Amino acid sequence: MKKKIVFVINYFYPDFASTGQLMTSLCLHLQDKFDITVIAAQPGYAGQKSEVAERFATDYLENIRIVRIKLPVLDKSSKWSRLRYITSYFFLATWAMLMEKKTDIVYTISSPPILGGLIGTIGKVLKRTKHVYNIQDFNPEQAEAVSFTKMKWMYSLARGLDNLNCKLADHIITVGRDMQETLAKRFGYRGVPDNSVINNWTEENEIVPLTKDHPQVRAFLEENGLTDRFIVMYSGNLGLYYDLENIITVTKHFADDERVAFVFIGEGAVKGRMQQFVKEHGLKNVLFLPYQPKDYIRYSLNAADVHLVVNQKGIKGVSVPSKIYGVMASGKPILGVLENGSEAHRLIMESESGYVVEPQDYRGITACIEAMAATDSAELRRMGLNGRTYLESYLKKEQSIEKYSLLLESI
Repeated sequence: MKKKIVFVINYFYPDFASTGQLMTSLCLHLQDKFDITVIAAQPGYAGQKSEVAERFATDYLENIRIVRIKLPVLDKSSKWSRLRYITSYFFLATWAMLMEKKTDIVYTISSPPILGGLIGTIGKVLKRTKHVYNIQDFNPEQAEAVSFTKMKWMYSLARGLDNLNCKLADHIITVGRDMQETLAKRFGYRGVPDNSVINNWTEENEIVPLTKDHPQVRAFLEENGLTDRFIVMYSGNLGLYYDLENIITVTKHFADDERVAFVFIGEGAVKGRMQQFVKEHGLKNVLFLPYQPKDYIRYSLNAADVHLVVNQKGIKGVSVPSKIYGVMASGKPILGVLENGSEAHRLIMESESGYVVEPQDYRGITACIEAMAATDSAELRRMGLNGRTYLESYLKKEQSIEKYSLLLESI
């Protein structure tokens, strides 16, 4: 008889959130080995509104049973809206998890912060299940990095609660070597809970290196007035933890350079501030686009000459920007704005696939863009393909999926 795993993961197909896409891919590959139920919010990551009236609705994706929760509309720019959304999700997802019968493993991720892990702790205690805790982002460390609140006692309380989640979990999965170090530091390097590192991934068989002459890539460039431009692209969440509201100021330096264009693809809490800066300075070299359809991302990623992979200062050991895997798969060079020794920094340096500067070094970012724009196209192509070669050797999807499968079978 198959083990039953209940994944409580907030975002799931067809949401655009990177964790939702990863967990959808994981569940699809595990569905023949395990009896899988997913508890997730109604799709709404990109701002779409749910038309479903029921508080709990059952859906299916192939053999995967999905319990979808109807939640309040989320305004990512409002702390109170975030709090209401997170609180609603926590109580409703916990209830849905407790209603599941004959559960062997509860699998949770670190979203929403702290409470995602707490759902698994509650399941372990009340349902006597095993708990696998996947930490995609460490909190309150992430919130501290952006000074989310001045009430420091809240950080201490949150860290204590999450340490309890970690201590009681049967296994913890982190997604970077620097994050594993953070976990060890939390426990003073003694009595560290059972854990392992499993890298995130991308669909490397779908996202492959393409030239700008490819019909769909050329169509993307023509539709957006980007033909014959040197394109610096950021594709992903325009959220609080990337310093994008300050990195956008770099675009002003290139205002008179008709060759260089900046393209920001995605949605998020700081998008409005970024757009306001562009409007106030009358910049014509910056383009904002919505999330691209999943089947079209392979073309939009390949339209770039350079991809930005960034994190806010203080995020080292806290999270790994998942977009780096898609960029490496597309064989495009990377400009990393990352702390020395962070997982993404290591990947760029080990693969020799780009340049890296420290967060908040805006002059350094500007200088790197100037240098890359002046670099011979053949050299840029070689740099980008280094990333693809590295990914095929060490970061393939099937390698990470197999690690998950073996782990869950052993629990």
